[in-house]
Amino acid sequence: MPAEAQALAELRAAVLRADWQVAIRAATAGLAEHPESLELRRALAGIHRQLGHDSEAEVLLRQVLAREPGDFAAAFTLTELLLDAGRGAAASDALQHCFATGAHDAELAIRAIELLDEGGRKRAASNIAEGALATQPDDARLHAYAGMLDVQLGDFERARTHFEFALAHDARACEWNAPLGLSSAQRYADATHPDFRRFDDALARADLSDKARASLLFAAGKARDDIGDYAQATHLFRRANALAHATTAWSRKNWRRAIEARLSPRPFAQKLDAPDFVPVFIVGMPRSGTTLAAELLARYPSVRNRGELPWLAKLAQLPVLAGNPTRAVLAQCAAIYAAQLRQDDSGDARFFIDKQPLNFRYVDMIMTLWPNARIVYCTRGARDTALSLWVQSFSEEVQGYAYDFADIALVMRDCERLMALWRKRYPNAICALRYEELAAQPQAQIAALAEWIGVPAPAVAQAEKAPEAIGTASLWQARQPVYTRSIGRWRNYASFVPELGKFAE
Repeated sequence: MPAEAQALAELRAAVLRADWQVAIRAATAGLAEHPESLELRRALAGIHRQLGHDSEAEVLLRQVLAREPGDFAAAFTLTELLLDAGRGAAASDALQHCFATGAHDAELAIRAIELLDEGGRKRAASNIAEGALATQPDDARLHAYAGMLDVQLGDFERARTHFEFALAHDARACEWNAPLGLSSAQRYADATHPDFRRFDDALARADLSDKARASLLFAAGKARDDIGDYAQATHLFRRANALAHATTAWSRKNWRRAIEARLSPRPFAQKLDAPDFVPVFIVGMPRSGTTLAAELLARYPSVRNRGELPWLAKLAQLPVLAGNPTRAVLAQCAAIYAAQLRQDDSGDARFFIDKQPLNFRYVDMIMTLWPNARIVYCTRGARDTALSLWVQSFSEEVQGYAYDFADIALVMRDCERLMALWRKRYPNAICALRYEELAAQPQAQIAALAEWIGVPAPAVAQAEKAPEAIGTASLWQARQPVYTRSIGRWRNYASFVPELGKFAE
């Protein structure tokens, strides 16, 4: 057996035994004898990655890519490593460079798109989608992915082109939520728009999954709502919510158990020192103005909006945070989250926004990890909030309560219970922001909020900057001039949705 192959065999045998030190020695010895071996480098990088030795893994993976720029296995591993470390810009560069160099099919491109999209790198994911379409222009699934990214990036016309192609060329486009993407890319003026016929024809199909049909019903309901046909919109939304409620994994029992657990513990005994940046958490019920507040605040040059990060919820589930965690454990958790918040493209920014609304569950943990954190608590009229939730299709299971008015009422009450506790415990760290006031006086409300947070006013007037990407249900509204027509919107549905009357204003 050749010496390089023997080294690889010894390495793999040690890996199967989970004898990592022997595996590292075998790979290191093999590289000393065969310094040009890329396979040994890949294998050793994988071992270091498994052991959490990310710096060593990165060096080896970059050596592989320097020799073989189109090595997708190395590029994907490096991208995952960099995303986990909060180095999203470097991750985007690494994967885009590989795709610009190596030959690839649609499946490989979609894998890259999903990885970058999940990592919050929408622009890079879009670049890969468009690059793949340049060589595979007839792939309907690539068009659906490209459209999904375009609506988040605010390129609504290009999104429509992609979604229309997907719907015209592949019957599975409804399963990929293309109709929902199509409806979210504009506001309809009247029922003569061709999308109305598209939606009706698709609803007549018998081969749709329940999830696809629910998504399609939400799209058709949104179109009817746009033109003021509230009776037909209600009919469509009821069907959509019934299907979505039947397929969601969200559990009222599990939610109650989780909330009671958040209400019961005493404050953490330990508390970390304030970092050299200010985390800003925008919380409250979804559809209460959290996206609008985040986008308006992000127009200040020292503020970066990181969207809805999943990391706080992930950290909260760690067993090491149960009971009375040590200061070292808290510091490690704070560092993991801070890397994702700050990333490697923050420049001179000092204020970083996480606008995951359901972070209202973890305010005690926030204040323990970052004593200088600022919590913006968004509120909105209960009936408008309930309606706005009920007419939306959500991709995240954590929003599964939105398909049932009783579940919506439960989550609203628990939000109020928790925020009452947190406001009593941390009165100086929490500022309430009412949607109705924000919509009526956006500049004054955001200026006051920025002053409370401590964001310095710019020395010179700043040109409004368009948001980079919006991945929430407000992706269309947040890119329009601020308007007040959504205030009191529930009245349009009062005679069709009597459940709204049970929500106290």
